[in-house]
Amino acid sequence: MKKVLISGVTGQTASYMVDHLLKSTDHEIYGIVRRLSVPNHRNIQHNLNNPRFKLVTGDLTDGTSIGKMVQEIQPDFFLNFAAQSFVGISWQIPELTMDVNCLGVLRCLEAIKKYAPNCRFYSSGSSEEDGKVEYSPQDLEHPPHPMSSYAVSKVCARYLVQVYRESFGLFAVHCRCHNHESERRGHEFVTRKITLGVARIYHAIKNINHLNWNL
Repeated sequence: MKKVLISGVTGQTASYMVDHLLKSTDHEIYGIVRRLSVPNHRNIQHNLNNPRFKLVTGDLTDGTSIGKMVQEIQPDFFLNFAAQSFVGISWQIPELTMDVNCLGVLRCLEAIKKYAPNCRFYSSGSSEEDGKVEYSPQDLEHPPHPMSSYAVSKVCARYLVQVYRESFGLFAVHCRCHNHESERRGHEFVTRKITLGVARIYHAIKNINHLNWNL
C-alpha cells in the first residue's frame, strides 16, 4: 500500500485531495497538522474516522519535524499544500511568509533527499508568480515578475524545486495554481466574504417574504 504525506491538510485544496485519494485509491493518507490550541478540522472532519487517514503533527517552519515524518513514514508521495497564503498579509509578516513558503519547501526537499529519495514531491505554487503580466493568456514560458512578498516566496519555491530536481535527480514538480473556490475556502478571502454576504442577503429577503406571506 502506497503512502501519501499531505501538508496543509485542513485547507481547501488539500482537504479535497484527501477526499479524492480516499475514494479513488487504496493509499494510506497522512495529513500534517500544526499544533494549535483550538484545532480547525472543519474541512477534514468527515474523514477523521477513516482508518486510511491519519493525522501527524508537524510544521514547515520546523525542519526536525519534517525530517522525522519523512524518515518514519517513508512516503511514496509528498504533496505540499501548506502556505502563508494571504497576499496582503505577506507585507506585514514577510519573514514568516518566506519561512513557510520558501524555506518550508527547502526543508521538505532536504528531508526527501536524505530519507526518502524515491518519494515524489509536489509543490503548490501560485499565479501570483507571474505578477506583472507580459502577455495573455500566460503559459509555462511566462517569466516570473513577482509583485508581493507572497509572490516572491512562491517563485523562490519554484526554483528550489527545479534545482533539487536537476541537481539531485528527485521527482519534484511545482504547479502554478490559479484561484479556485468552494465552500471550504477560508472566510478571510475576499471571494468568500462576497459569497457569504450574498447568501445572507438572499436568506434575509427570503425570510422577509415568508413573514409577509404569513401575515
